[in-house]
Amino acid sequence: MHGEYKVPGGKLVVVDLDVVDGVFANFRLAGDFFLEPDEAIEDINAAVNGLDAGSDATTITAAIQAALPEGAQLLGFTPESVATAIRRSVTAAADWRDFDWQIIHTHAVPPRTHLALDEVLTSEVGLGHRGPTLRIWEWDESAVVIGSFQSLKNEVDLDAARAEGFDVVRRISGGGAMLMAKGAIITYSLYVPADLVQGMTFAESYAYLDDWVLTALRELGIEAVYKPLNDITSPAGKIGGAAQKRLGSGGVLHHVTMSYDMDGDQMARVLRIGREKLSDKGTTSAAKRVDPLRSQTGRSRAEIIDAMKATFVTLTGAVSGEITADEYAQAETLVREKFATDAWLNRVP
Repeated sequence: MHGEYKVPGGKLVVVDLDVVDGVFANFRLAGDFFLEPDEAIEDINAAVNGLDAGSDATTITAAIQAALPEGAQLLGFTPESVATAIRRSVTAAADWRDFDWQIIHTHAVPPRTHLALDEVLTSEVGLGHRGPTLRIWEWDESAVVIGSFQSLKNEVDLDAARAEGFDVVRRISGGGAMLMAKGAIITYSLYVPADLVQGMTFAESYAYLDDWVLTALRELGIEAVYKPLNDITSPAGKIGGAAQKRLGSGGVLHHVTMSYDMDGDQMARVLRIGREKLSDKGTTSAAKRVDPLRSQTGRSRAEIIDAMKATFVTLTGAVSGEITADEYAQAETLVREKFATDAWLNRVP
């Protein structure tokens, strides 16, 4: 069995192993990481050999940590990443290049339609009716998009939102409220089969699915990094955040909103951002939490999106695609029956 795991922001971990009589055997670790002392790699190999082949990532991690010599230094990888690579090998997890990817970047649609398309396209990928897809959102309306489990009245000042020209909608994924002014943000969705994140913890899948955009941002000159659980940030401040939803069909939705030209004062007026939420962000000002991409790159929103798409094509071989008429029809049905209803918006009052 063979498995690989690219540590987000780190190095490639490669494992080869056999399963003999229900245990790991002939385990070999490799990669472009750094490890001191050299012989520690044999300690890791020995720690894995003999483990039950059904061991979860926590058990494998603990065995590796216990086997490392005192003072061992692992640079660019961790015991957890070795465990992830092992679990991915055992479950025959797929890699980005194992799929035929599409990129969809079409005309603007209303906020509720975007949210409905997320549900439809994730389901279609899970059912095998569509291949993995990256979709770039376009907006000609402004909206506040709240997380699936957020309290509407606690998160949004509805009067202020209406006065500022913002619709208020609720998405299917968790996470926090996003102020999404037209022309001021960059939002994309990844629709992937569960095989792509097989063997990863929920937290690891966030980092893994964000890694391509970190590469794109670094190529634009931004020192972008992933900050657990779901933030993309830089030394100049937060850039954006991610959210996920996994459907029963087997599809995984991972969508990200990044600020291009955020009006921090407007955000503070519309969103009820309390001191408790800001206390772990190192600031007491909502306006200082988000650092726009425009100020860090000097490029237009369209130029940044084009650069992102070019990076994604290089990494995955993606080709241009379209949303089908049937997918649009399914989305419009969901808008009428779910996303445009008061019952959905107020599911958590």
